[in-house]
Amino acid sequence: MSANNDTIQKTVTVTVLLCLVCAVVVSSAAVFLKPLQEKNKLLAKQESILKIADIPYESNTVSQQFQAITQRVVDLRTGKFTDEVSAESYDQRSAAKNPAMSDALDGQTDIASIKRRANFATIYLVESNGQLDKVILPVHGYGLWSTMYGFLALEGDMKTVVGFGFYDQGETPGLGGEVDNPRWTGLWTGKKVFDDNNNVKLTFPKTGADRNSPDYDHQIDGLAGATLTTRGVENLVKFWLGENGFGSFLANLKAGEA
Repeated sequence: MSANNDTIQKTVTVTVLLCLVCAVVVSSAAVFLKPLQEKNKLLAKQESILKIADIPYESNTVSQQFQAITQRVVDLRTGKFTDEVSAESYDQRSAAKNPAMSDALDGQTDIASIKRRANFATIYLVESNGQLDKVILPVHGYGLWSTMYGFLALEGDMKTVVGFGFYDQGETPGLGGEVDNPRWTGLWTGKKVFDDNNNVKLTFPKTGADRNSPDYDHQIDGLAGATLTTRGVENLVKFWLGENGFGSFLANLKAGEA
């Protein structure tokens, strides 16, 4: 006479064992795949920096091309380079959530809506013939739905845009999500982020940049149907190039005192 397998005890036992096996498989996959995920994440970030800095590369040469870029850590409180943390391992996004490694921003200061600013930031330098050619700055700020993370690359004069782009954002596809559209980010190249008095001056008119305006070099077309996302981009640029962002660092770097 065969045993009766249709019992609650056996059903529960099989269910529990199946859950345990699945948990072990999923956990093992997460552990073993984490190094590969981290490697791919790093490659994606390096590729984004190369693209924004307008450095030619092939998809299989990203790491090789990135070796031409020097990573340094800036202390945003002093506007100078520091060796307090490693440029290779420092995680600015995590540091911004750690009260011991960041400063809280009040409502008046926090125009980029980021709540806290990390004390340190990893920046990237490109040199040519012993001279500073480009500086790439990490920037982030809140748009309509998400905190947008990207990079702003400036020429060696510290005011002319080489490139701009986000590598992580969650804005509305087709509207605010157009911050990723190469047709829009391409409008940034050659624009001036500071005026003659070194004030941050980059605006995004809804009607588009006016070629007849004396401020044309400081204007970029606003994104159609994405007023709040555009305003978020404008605010994050003002914050990160201002006194609470990289303003002091860029002045020190230009003066050779960073």
